[in-house]
Amino acid sequence: MKSYPSEGDATGLRFALVASRFNQLVSTRLLEACHETLLERGAREEDVHVAWVPGAFEIPLAARVLAESGRYHAIAALGVVVRGGTPHFDYVCNGVTDGVREVMRDTGLPVAFGVLTTDDVDQALARAGGEQGNKGRDAALAAIEMARLLPRLAAEP
Repeated sequence: MKSYPSEGDATGLRFALVASRFNQLVSTRLLEACHETLLERGAREEDVHVAWVPGAFEIPLAARVLAESGRYHAIAALGVVVRGGTPHFDYVCNGVTDGVREVMRDTGLPVAFGVLTTDDVDQALARAGGEQGNKGRDAALAAIEMARLLPRLAAEP
């Protein structure tokens, strides 16, 4: 049986990080953890680029343009959507999730999903460096692993 083990070495890889300014306190924490993790895993500072967008809904468009540029091995989408009293939360969550999935499907470039969808700010902070870790770190690890895995999957066994 052929197996494709995971690999966490970011050496020689280029990454784009797309971060939402809305709920910037949380997004900044996600971005910092993602960036630090990429560097810890061997990425060079000059190979990690950040694009800030107004809100989570705009993440997929920026991710698509970056993916189609051919400059990156993976992208990390980072942001937070906090539930409010209207259905707006559902529309934004569905839009960003569907949009990121479409970018991956259409371009073949991995986009790690580091967009939090929470009921309140306390839950978001718990997932952005609080007692539940930092999902920005998780997004970085997923981006590295997928950037390494995809070329191996495409190669002949």
